[in-house]
Amino acid sequence: MYHLAKGLYFQVTSKEEYSVLLLGLDNAGKTTLLEKVKSIYLQNAPPPPKEGGTIPTVGQNVSIIPLASPTIYLKLWDIGGQSTLRSLWKSYYSSAHAIVFVIDSTDVPRIENEVIEVLKEVVEHEETEGVPVLVLANKQDREESLEIAQLKEVVNPIVVKLGARDSRVLPVSALEGTGVKEAVEWLKTRVMWNKESRPPTMR
Repeated sequence: MYHLAKGLYFQVTSKEEYSVLLLGLDNAGKTTLLEKVKSIYLQNAPPPPKEGGTIPTVGQNVSIIPLASPTIYLKLWDIGGQSTLRSLWKSYYSSAHAIVFVIDSTDVPRIENEVIEVLKEVVEHEETEGVPVLVLANKQDREESLEIAQLKEVVNPIVVKLGARDSRVLPVSALEGTGVKEAVEWLKTRVMWNKESRPPTMR
């Protein structure tokens, strides 16, 4: 009887948790994005660092973000983007409910070559099949950034290959927070729609 009651209590009080991978090349702004999300959604979170205030991630940073209506949790994994660390990404794919691929939209040479190659490798991996993919064109606050229409021209050939899989390209400024809430709301909607295919963990 005790175990039944305990199980029912857990079922009523537990909430869904979805893991979201923050991927992208080094210096794309993944850690800045994570810190901005924390400053928006977590009470008493420290203010996000100013421009140039973050250091490259070696390994991972993890934060759990509570969202309301309905209450769920997004577990955000900020994973290092240096070329020597990207081979580790695939070890996270099987447990991911969504992927956010962050692009430095001021770094045109890397966008046209390295970014496209790496994004293609991510979305074509067998363990990311069916996972929603959100591409964020970061650093839109900078004058030298590519317009979102220009970036879509480069990225869309890969996004089209995703077929019916949920995907979107959004402009953001992780530094200023522009577009960050829209990105989080998109993630929330998509992971919940996709939960039959990738069930959440409960916490």
